Amino acid sequence: MSLFDLTGKSAVITGSSRGIGKAIAERMAEHGAKVVISSRKAEACDAVAAEINQRFGQGCAISVPASISSKDDLKRLTETTNEKFGKIDILVANAASNPHYGSTLTISDEAFRKILENNVIANNWLAQLVVPQMVERKDGVFIIVSSIGGLRGSPVIGGYNVSKAADFQLARNLAVELGPHNVRVNCIAPGLVRTDFARALWEDPERLARTTATTPLRRIGEPDDIAGAAVFLASAAGAFVTGQAIVVDGGSTIGWS
Repeated sequence: MSLFDLTGKSAVITGSSRGIGKAIAERMAEHGAKVVISSRKAEACDAVAAEINQRFGQGCAISVPASISSKDDLKRLTETTNEKFGKIDILVANAASNPHYGSTLTISDEAFRKILENNVIANNWLAQLVVPQMVERKDGVFIIVSSIGGLRGSPVIGGYNVSKAADFQLARNLAVELGPHNVRVNCIAPGLVRTDFARALWEDPERLARTTATTPLRRIGEPDDIAGAAVFLASAAGAFVTGQAIVVDGGSTIGWS
């Protein structure tokens, strides 16, 4: 059996209708998991689920639209998954918000609250809703997609970076609480990845050139670069890893500037 085999596992991935979340869902399905595609827009979720079912077999994926800003939506997401797949083995909190681009000194209270509520509090909601069944089974994995932004300052996405640093600590706290029950909790910290969410950071050719010039691999990431780390953390290959922030950034955090 492969160390990366996810056969018999079911995975909920938020924000999985595009970008990093979609890549994670596709790769987990490829490795045998049944996956739940979830984001705010039903049509987008349905399309991705249909694509995965066509590639990997009918019944491999289901679509359950939900907004991470709604605790009721997340409760419905959990209940529907349990009804359809019987359990949740892997939870990937990938969806996030960043409504402010600019100085932290100019961010509105409303925007800052939205960032913290969607990027931190919603992740704890998901843990509260899903983790109890993992504890009961003495088996489960919770992965939070954070960011290298949580490791550094920024003049333009400071509020977002605060939330991502909080996610690191949320994972550490939960890892300590849940480790005795064989439930592992980790973060993935991507660098700049070519997604619509991060478009403002890579679509400017000059800015992109500056970024890649100090990144050892001389490129930005692609969604599939992050999916491999998620499969590793969700599978037997990552069975002794918990409470960690796995940096996947092409070396940008250790590059010269």
